[in-house]
Amino acid sequence: MPSQSPTPEPSPGGAPTGPSSRRERRKQEVRRRILEASVSLFEARGIEQTRVLEICALADVAHKTFFNHFQSKRELLREIARQGLEDLLLNIEDARKQPGSTADRIQFFFEGIADNANGAGPMRRELVSEIVRAAHDCGNEPEQARKLYDAFGGIVRDGLDAGDLTDRHSAETLTEMLMGAYYVLLFNWANLPDYPLHARSLETARFLTDAMAIPPPSSQPHREHAQ
Repeated sequence: MPSQSPTPEPSPGGAPTGPSSRRERRKQEVRRRILEASVSLFEARGIEQTRVLEICALADVAHKTFFNHFQSKRELLREIARQGLEDLLLNIEDARKQPGSTADRIQFFFEGIADNANGAGPMRRELVSEIVRAAHDCGNEPEQARKLYDAFGGIVRDGLDAGDLTDRHSAETLTEMLMGAYYVLLFNWANLPDYPLHARSLETARFLTDAMAIPPPSSQPHREHAQ
């Protein structure tokens, strides 16, 4: 149900917000409910099997209200795809803020993918495939790729600055390894019915940290040289 705001919220300058601000908040609240209801139904029942009327019922909005926000389910999917990218960027930024080494942060990010797989609805694979297709329909793939590249590159830059990532390969190559691993996991899970995303995410994290991270001196193997 929509939240109630009996008194105007103060603006950053201390003055009450006006009717237009309340209308905008109401509009964004309705849009949020539509998106949340859509994802819930798409994951549980599938996209084709979900009707707009069912989305409206779960979101508690009128049928015509849906079309005030989205012209079609395809446009709705494009918005879900856009928000999915924003969520991914936030997840990467969250990983960068974790304490510990760069290897720990890489592990944290890919463990998050594994955890999300455990909570996925039965039709999440179909939803992921359709989100990727909808994102391509937007025609802004270069912009999306650049945002993701820069985000993953941030993890690499942090590691190189900290001295716990290998410098035997360029920062660009290390970034592409991270980004490519993520895409492969997502692609395989969306298209292979029995793909074990949880296990593969954890194994991918171990592989990447073994390949990219510099182990602390105490864990490096000791070699005795012949006199």
